[in-house]
Amino acid sequence: MDVPVYNMKGSEVGKLTIDEKSLGGEVNAALIKQAYVRYHANTRQGSARTKNRHEVEGSTRKIYKQKGTGNARHGDRKANLFKGGGHGHSKKRTREDYRLDMPKKMRRKANRNALLAKLVDNEVRIVDRLEMATPKTKDFTAFLEALKIDRTALVALPVEGDKAANARRSARNVDNVTLCRADQLNCFDMLNHRYLVIGKAELEAWLNGPTSQTGKDAKVNPLGRVKEGA
Repeated sequence: MDVPVYNMKGSEVGKLTIDEKSLGGEVNAALIKQAYVRYHANTRQGSARTKNRHEVEGSTRKIYKQKGTGNARHGDRKANLFKGGGHGHSKKRTREDYRLDMPKKMRRKANRNALLAKLVDNEVRIVDRLEMATPKTKDFTAFLEALKIDRTALVALPVEGDKAANARRSARNVDNVTLCRADQLNCFDMLNHRYLVIGKAELEAWLNGPTSQTGKDAKVNPLGRVKEGA
């Protein structure tokens, strides 16, 4: 698969050949969904809490006399029957674990397969060098318009902080744009946005890095391992 490479002005300057077989060959919807649900579930904190009638702020005065009004018997207005009252069965701060597990090799296959799905739909914009001379939101917006990005976009910035500093400052205030590190791409973020914008060098590093190990090598001889004594 030949994918066009653009410059910061939106002009095509070359092609990048990507092996579809290394990304799974064809889109595996079931695998992508399983990984998506896993990433989504792991964002839950599990610490929801609501107030009962004793924890709601307000007066404890009886709202009307017990008998003679024809109304039901009530005490204060903090009962769960009234608007603004407490919850009848309130949630307490007991942290629930919603985390789902998934083998590393399956996660990596799902992430690479999600990239294949974006490539098939022509929703990936590869840039030769994703760098900006000065931090300017106006220039970054013009850059997105040059790439014909009219919907939500996930911008994968270089890992080195110095190269990505100006781009990060320029894009952090743009609507419908989410920033991430290029080595932290996953199917959840990719599928939550219409377009993916990434530099050519960053994409090649991601394709050939630890995410490329989807077999036994991922456990026996993993890439990116920190050597002892380093």
